[in-house]
Amino acid sequence: MNNDSFAFPLVAAAAIYVIRVIELRTRRQTIRGPIRENLTLKLFVLAGTGMFAGGLLEFFLRGKRWSWLTLGLGVACALFSFVVRHRAIAALGRFWSLHVEIRENHEFVRSGPFRWMRHPTYFSMIFELLSVALILEAWRSLFLAALVFIPTLVYRVHLEELALVEKFGESYREYQRKTPAVIPHRFPDPT
Repeated sequence: MNNDSFAFPLVAAAAIYVIRVIELRTRRQTIRGPIRENLTLKLFVLAGTGMFAGGLLEFFLRGKRWSWLTLGLGVACALFSFVVRHRAIAALGRFWSLHVEIRENHEFVRSGPFRWMRHPTYFSMIFELLSVALILEAWRSLFLAALVFIPTLVYRVHLEELALVEKFGESYREYQRKTPAVIPHRFPDPT
């Protein structure tokens, strides 16, 4: 595309990043519990910020070239990401947290996107990173962000699964057997 109109992808990528930062800082009516660790949240923020900053760098080094196709696909991925995340947060309600945080009266949520996967917020984060990569056509940055994001995701899911099994026991183990962790690759169990 003509690089005279390079503002479109820049505005789209910046909007995704700003919306996500605002969302991270939004105070919600939640019940506080003991936080089990703090590192993974920082690493997720690092991966997202690295994707955005690296994407911008790639975009400018490439001569500000872009296409309507990747811009449109990126915006679609971002919108999908926001919808999934907001539905997950709504389903968790007062038990939602940025941290691995199980409360004394924590409820086992299997509604909304939790019917399809055990960790829909992380699924949405994958689409968020992909959206910026598509918009800015920043494949090297996506690769580098994935080097931080994927191990962090695996570790974070492991920590959450341990905490949830500790809290809910066999009922959570049954949920694990029937419901994919992050990627919804089968239809939910009708029960």
